[in-house]
Amino acid sequence: MGQLKSKRGGMDPGVPNVQFSTNDEGPPRYSSHGIPPTIVVSDVESSASERRGSRVELRRSSVYSTLDLVPQLGHYTRTLHQQKGSRPSLDALRKAFEEKEAGIEVPTTESGDSNLPDSGTEPSKAPPKKAPARFGWFIGVMMRCMLNIWGVILFLRVTVITSQAGIVLMWVIIGLSVMVTTITGLSISAIATNGRVISGGAYFMISRSLGYELGAPIGLVFSFANALACALNTVGFSIVVRDLMLGYGVVIVDAVNDVRIIGVITLVVLLMIVFAGMEWESKTQILFFIILLVSFADYLVGTIIPPSIEKQSQGIFGYNKDIFISNLTPNWRGADGNFFRMFSIFFPGATGILSGVNICGDLKDPATAIPKGTLGAIFFTTLSYLVLSVTAGASVVRDASGNMSDFVGGNITNCVGLGCQFGWNFTKCTLSQTCPYGLANTSKVMGLLSGSYYLITAGVFAATLSSALGFLVSAPKIFQCLCKDNIYPYIGVFAKGYGKNNEPLRAYVLCFFIAVGLVLIGDLNTIAALNSNLFMCSYALINFSCFHASLTNAPGWRPMFRYYNKWVALFAAGVAVLLMFLFTWWAALFVLSCMAFLFIYVSYNKPKVNWGSSVQAGKYNMALSYSVALTGVNDHVKNFRPQCLVLTGPPTQRPALVDFVDSFTKHASLMICGDILMDHDRQTRPQDDTDRLVKWMNKRKVRSFYSPFTADSLRVGARHLLQASGLGKLKPNILVLGFKSNWRDSSPESIEDYINTIYDTFDTNYSLCILRMVEGLDVSDQFNFEVNPVFEPDESVENDQQCPQKKPADIPDEDKSDQITTLFQIDQGKKTIDIYWIADDGGLTLLVPYLLTRRKRWQNSKVRVFIVGDEQNMEESRTEMLRLLDRFRFGFKDVTVMTDSEKHPQAKNLERFEESVAPFRLYDEQQAGVSAQELRENAPWKISDKEFEAFRQKSETKVRLNEIIRRNSIYAGLVVVSLPVPHSDCTSALYMAWLDTLTCGLHCPVVLIRGNQEDVLTFYCQ
Repeated sequence: MGQLKSKRGGMDPGVPNVQFSTNDEGPPRYSSHGIPPTIVVSDVESSASERRGSRVELRRSSVYSTLDLVPQLGHYTRTLHQQKGSRPSLDALRKAFEEKEAGIEVPTTESGDSNLPDSGTEPSKAPPKKAPARFGWFIGVMMRCMLNIWGVILFLRVTVITSQAGIVLMWVIIGLSVMVTTITGLSISAIATNGRVISGGAYFMISRSLGYELGAPIGLVFSFANALACALNTVGFSIVVRDLMLGYGVVIVDAVNDVRIIGVITLVVLLMIVFAGMEWESKTQILFFIILLVSFADYLVGTIIPPSIEKQSQGIFGYNKDIFISNLTPNWRGADGNFFRMFSIFFPGATGILSGVNICGDLKDPATAIPKGTLGAIFFTTLSYLVLSVTAGASVVRDASGNMSDFVGGNITNCVGLGCQFGWNFTKCTLSQTCPYGLANTSKVMGLLSGSYYLITAGVFAATLSSALGFLVSAPKIFQCLCKDNIYPYIGVFAKGYGKNNEPLRAYVLCFFIAVGLVLIGDLNTIAALNSNLFMCSYALINFSCFHASLTNAPGWRPMFRYYNKWVALFAAGVAVLLMFLFTWWAALFVLSCMAFLFIYVSYNKPKVNWGSSVQAGKYNMALSYSVALTGVNDHVKNFRPQCLVLTGPPTQRPALVDFVDSFTKHASLMICGDILMDHDRQTRPQDDTDRLVKWMNKRKVRSFYSPFTADSLRVGARHLLQASGLGKLKPNILVLGFKSNWRDSSPESIEDYINTIYDTFDTNYSLCILRMVEGLDVSDQFNFEVNPVFEPDESVENDQQCPQKKPADIPDEDKSDQITTLFQIDQGKKTIDIYWIADDGGLTLLVPYLLTRRKRWQNSKVRVFIVGDEQNMEESRTEMLRLLDRFRFGFKDVTVMTDSEKHPQAKNLERFEESVAPFRLYDEQQAGVSAQELRENAPWKISDKEFEAFRQKSETKVRLNEIIRRNSIYAGLVVVSLPVPHSDCTSALYMAWLDTLTCGLHCPVVLIRGNQEDVLTFYCQ
């Protein structure tokens, strides 16, 4: 990035004159020269696949500033991972004048290479490369879809299905198939026009709409489905070639193995065509399309030509009303003789609608080509299927012998079948169901009915080979896009592309071997049934993607194609899933099981991708809806949850505090990590610090929000966070602080700030929780963090014992260098949790430890409850407390009554307390000649002698309680103590000394808890 240099005579003295250029290698570059206030940009298309070379355009600045640009396409053009265009940052616009005078470089909204030449001229460009092949809507989508729809099913199965199901049910089958494919086509069109589709076809659309959880599984399954469809059409072609060879008496091995051998040879030839490039593949497809049109025309002509005697012996009698009526109704035969089996066999003949989508990266304008070409292909192929079923059903009887000696003329007796009306007696083969000809018995009806059998044969070759070739291209391109996303391991090797069209040659080879394996099965019907389920699953997810994106009503959902309906899309998705089971239940279970396994795998691994899916928008809508609905729900004590605002500072500095709160809020209630920033902290913090801290918490599996707040002091920041944190009923009710261990060495203002924060907590009706660790909470010295001086500026370790916080050996330095293990992440075994329930605060002092015991690390810990009482009523107090705990259903059975809490503390402990507060005492009665008022004005934070004596008994009580706690809880894993409520006339230093005295001398964490005096526990059912 160039330097901004001050130049006199510029048109705008407030901002520099700027020239910047962009290229594919880096961000825009700014330099200042005495040039007119225009900006020259070398702009390049964002997609590498559509790059046709650089072009120079004139980019004008806005009227506000020469640096502030008018809207332009380059600023919004992105590749998959980075933004190509850029605009000046807000800092550059706000500080342009100062930077111009100081000669400071101008930052942009994205990082890049800043070492630019001083001149504004563009670098020399490499010679332009030949542009990759691009296709329009007809050749790229419509023709390709029609070829794939007109596959093996058109010539080899439509007439057989018509015979079994009858013309009426055949039209129903065609109608249901077309309903699913048409609605899916509308959904595809809507998704394809809602932004730029780069490559990857259906996988790209589903993954970018529904997210990687569903997109990645369907990408793998759909890639396999296309490979399966390639094998399906190859087997169909092989069957036709084998039958031709049998007609000439040529047999390689046997009927089954001949299909396999021919299929493998065919796949090798197709692979060679694919390796030649997309241009050769496209030219081959055009040739196949022309042959198909000629063969279909030949068939239509053949239906109106009067049949010869030979054709009549094969059951062909031309258009006839009686034949048409006879073939209207179904005539089920064999094991496959049922509606849904016929449906499943036919449906692959409608699955080519995604062929254009699958090569969307090779289209000139996918947003226009996909809707026009896909819907056009559905219309014309549907028309052809309807015409074929009617013409065949109106011209050919179901059973015929093919034997010309069966012609008996008008002298017919004991004749069975429709052929009797035309002088043919096919009774023998009809009754034995051994007729080789007729609509029900041969797949060669189209050839027999046509004008030229050889043209139909050529059409069969063209239909099967074009579909096989199309699927052989589609499957690797989908798989290549999936591999580029790095969602699944060990498949990245197939992401590499070659040549100007980025051809996935490695994926072509993989698809070839998969297709070869499927061809070796050799059973056309088995492959077709499994293929139907795979494509139905894809169609269901495409329609659901359209529905879900529409339902979330995200601002980013703005498809140019408007002729869709979200409820119709949902209906089609449901129908597709239902048909999967009606087709072949075992195949449906297999496909859905694979999808479920892949979904669980991807969801568990959580790849680092962000595609702005509708699932993200749906989560936002659900969160917003439930949050608003929650505001209308009245609070009830049974539904109380400890929702915590934790003043952690940067969470990385106080991991023990984060882990402690996460231990009882995770998956149960709200946790917000509040970070109060001073002005100088905000200036020194990096801009991406929030993202870094959130990632740290996610890596630590802490379910918490992070909320930084800029304030002049801890109290001001905490007060604002107490009032503003949360949303509706999702609002904190507990403030969690770390204990101020360095209070003796802190300034009076710092102590006052800390204690006033406690006052504000109770004033806002919050509960309070303070955690004290023997080794302190701040670990910034271990990672060279900058300490937040607002919260604990000089926090020191209280003793020289080795800190138990350590970095686990199994965490790699490069992945978790800022993660350390705290006590709350370690299994506590049989250690006890000691609760000193000194004052009834509503039950929060009991609830928090109980929630801890529900976690795996604390579940084996025994909970002991200590209460205050006297010797005379000790058993009664204990019994009453056990009864109360039993009604609360906590399962706490160990209750101890402290009868010696009112005894005088030991002299040495009391002396230690007085020494701790000595620096904060006023000693006003011991200073002669100086009035107490003057001393108070000079040091208002100090404790007067009168005040110290007034609170002496309370101070001694805190010392005595500490003695009891240290005696009873020497081996405890956690100590929970009721927090004393601060008195309004108690100085901050004295109250701080109480908290210190109450919790000192323990070798385990101590938690001071005080509820807001409202019930959080109940033993009633309502």
